[in-house]
Amino acid sequence: MTDESRLAIDATRRQIPVLDSTMAYVEAGTRGPTVLLLHGNPTSSYIWRNIIPRIAPVARCIAPDLIGYGRSGRPEIAYRFADQVRYLDAFIAALGLDRLVILAQDWGTALAFHHAARRPQSMLGLAFMEFIQPFADWDCFHQRPQARELFKAFRTPGRGEALILDDNVFIERILPGSVLRQLTPEEMDAYREPFPTPASRRPILSLPRDLPIAGEPADVCAISTDDHAALRASTYPKLLFCGDPGALVSPQQARDFAAGLRNCRLVELGAGAHYLQEDHPVAIGDAVRDWLLDLGVAQPPDTGRQAAAC
Repeated sequence: MTDESRLAIDATRRQIPVLDSTMAYVEAGTRGPTVLLLHGNPTSSYIWRNIIPRIAPVARCIAPDLIGYGRSGRPEIAYRFADQVRYLDAFIAALGLDRLVILAQDWGTALAFHHAARRPQSMLGLAFMEFIQPFADWDCFHQRPQARELFKAFRTPGRGEALILDDNVFIERILPGSVLRQLTPEEMDAYREPFPTPASRRPILSLPRDLPIAGEPADVCAISTDDHAALRASTYPKLLFCGDPGALVSPQQARDFAAGLRNCRLVELGAGAHYLQEDHPVAIGDAVRDWLLDLGVAQPPDTGRQAAAC
């Protein structure tokens, strides 16, 4: 049985009205804490497909497609970080979610950090990888100089539109180039499907332009700075994953970052770039499951449930 077919058996795809649109999400598991899985750019809940089955036996997993991504709606908005915050807040409220474990990557981490900074009492735990932070300058951004130049181009009017909207380079080049294994044709098609036209790719273009680099854009830099200060002061449990060489975060940067946090466990996954969920789904899922059990917020599944998850 493949991981994708297990998802079809164990998880349910749903949609819910959110503000002036709808948001899609995958839900699996009915017992234990709620784990909210937040993806980044340009992916969707699909990136968690091989991780959810590892966690669902001990927790309720909810993996939304951020607004403008996956099967969620595409309202006429700018798709800036503030828009993502607004729609995710409304999604969380619509589902009545309160005490949460958040598992996040890429822009999902920025959303997780912002949620946790405003609602620390709601946090049972935070697991994260390849995270967004204020970058002092372009030399601090990304492990690969060529990626820095490409992201500078994304932020250049006209060039960014040509690269992302017209040429679809985020899906066709950056995504597969940031996974060490080769994505299958079926997997690539799943990532392409939500973005068939240049107009549909506007969310993919907006977020690179909101990356907090060298003080710009000022509003996102201010939010990210405050959120990271709150993260360093927080005491709820944390689990940080890193890959080697990583993309936004090197192994040494991850070690230093974890050392500066309270109650943080570091998991070094080995070879990996940015989309660690594609290279290490079993290791990530099992580490999150075991961490929840160690924290005492989840209980071991009974034998029947455990056998079904294997």
